[in-house]
Amino acid sequence: MKKIISGNEAIALSFGDSGGVFASGYPGTPSTETLEEVARLGEVYCEWAPNEKVALESAIGGSIAGGRSLSTMKHVGVNVAADALLTLTYTGVNAGLILMVSDDPGMHSSQNEQDSRNYAKFAKVPMLDPSNSQDAYDMVRIGFELSEQFDTPVMLRTTTRISHAKGVVVPGEKLAPKVGEWEKNVPKYVMLPNFARLKHVEVEARLLKLQEYAETTPLNRIEMRDPEIGFITSGVAYQHVLEAYPNASILKLGMSHPLPEKKIRAFAGSVKRLVIVEEMDPIFEEQIRAMGVAVEIGKNTLPLCGEINADILQSAVSGTKVGTTTPVQGLPQRPPVFCPSCAHRGLFTILSKLKCFVSGDIGCYTLGALPPMNAMHSVIDMGASISAAHGMAKVNAIAGREEKPVAVIGDSTFFHSGMTGLMSMAYNAGNALVIIMDNRTTGMTGGQENPGTGETLQGLPVRQVDMVPLVKALGIDNVAELNTYDLKETEAAIRKGLETPGPYVLIDKNPCILRYKIRKPAMNVIQEKCTGCKACLKVACMALGLTAAGESEKPKVRVDPNVCNGCGVCKQMCKFDAMHELEGANNANL
Repeated sequence: MKKIISGNEAIALSFGDSGGVFASGYPGTPSTETLEEVARLGEVYCEWAPNEKVALESAIGGSIAGGRSLSTMKHVGVNVAADALLTLTYTGVNAGLILMVSDDPGMHSSQNEQDSRNYAKFAKVPMLDPSNSQDAYDMVRIGFELSEQFDTPVMLRTTTRISHAKGVVVPGEKLAPKVGEWEKNVPKYVMLPNFARLKHVEVEARLLKLQEYAETTPLNRIEMRDPEIGFITSGVAYQHVLEAYPNASILKLGMSHPLPEKKIRAFAGSVKRLVIVEEMDPIFEEQIRAMGVAVEIGKNTLPLCGEINADILQSAVSGTKVGTTTPVQGLPQRPPVFCPSCAHRGLFTILSKLKCFVSGDIGCYTLGALPPMNAMHSVIDMGASISAAHGMAKVNAIAGREEKPVAVIGDSTFFHSGMTGLMSMAYNAGNALVIIMDNRTTGMTGGQENPGTGETLQGLPVRQVDMVPLVKALGIDNVAELNTYDLKETEAAIRKGLETPGPYVLIDKNPCILRYKIRKPAMNVIQEKCTGCKACLKVACMALGLTAAGESEKPKVRVDPNVCNGCGVCKQMCKFDAMHELEGANNANL
């Protein structure tokens, strides 16, 4: 039966249909929905891991034990999992193992624009590159077969458009889950140097066999049409080529590593003009030019940064600017802001007031860097807030500066990679204030479970990690809880943390209002008391706006009761008692 599903949903469906047994991942856009869909289908075991390294290592264990295994993550997650990946390529697998990685060209929701095809080349493992949902479905089964045939992990790479766009999928025959033998094999799975040296030789020999496979696999296919121009492409770029040049000849590389050199040479020799279309890095182009194949258009014309579309492609090939629809001018800007009643709002209101240097992290709270708060000053990667703050404090001490840095991190990010940084700070006698926003969810990616939520991906109740004793166990003596909805309490707690020498940790335990559907009475502005000072607007809440100004008076603040969630932070900013709860409001949790 045909289905219209996204690439992520197709991968999840195919995992169950292809005899999958074990899946583990860490949520990260655009990969997140894959494991959520595996859990929704309810046929295969799946779990959220604390980070991507643990996710891949768990999948490795599942493979060694004889079960086809899947690990999912976004492109930056492969950086975390790389230690395991680069040795997994030596050990190989028992049952098939797929590492699904989702790249984000254009950085719709990422801190960098990273091309994971580099990792396939680096690790010397095959990579499959689907161009639509049907490809994504088919390549899971092919990936497992390829993994087991060549004793190798297989990378399955999607991009944002493949992960989230929907297309028609015709599912294949459903295979029953099968768990194979679990055997002890020290030379295969124990990478001591004497074993690893032998395995490296095997990896190089395997790569040569994979190159032969690449020449004959239907994953790499030539679509011969007009020989005047030919395109070598893969993934979503294949769809853009079809849209821009439906009559052109195309070499579609469904297996993007290793490349089929003979097939590439044959295709290049059959067309008059050769164009290589790939988003981000010139992975194909560099290798193809190194083969001595003449390439007319590649990254010498097409952009290195961002996504490619049909208009960009037509302009590059024709050498003329193709007309595009001009965006409507003069529309009001809508910068991203915290949700109404988000606990992060009170925290950054005070951090902005105190003019602290804030070392930030990856999560919803990164929005604290934006105007009008401007209260976050560095964001590098998951967990870096604490480690970077520790380094800042050490250099400040050397320079004779007294300012104590502040690190802000969420609960899921703390479990992911913040704990080791905090342990290092305790061990090395650091001097920073760490604020953990424990909102009991992985908020930025849509509210996934984590070790602090008390529930697994499949909905099983488990013991919640208690943050306070965990932090103390890492070596921190000064630990306190705070309520960031209370601005006076929050300011007093932060000041104490800044004034107390040594590591100091504050933990806010207010749950995510969006994830837990918390509703409170909306606020209302008594217009007679409002002076139009706009102090309340400093909290950057989308529920607040201004009335139309009269001829002789300033505009006054108004509250949209349909948006306001009654956190009361704006009320605490008002010096004129103009903010009050809306009468008759319902305080029920929806």
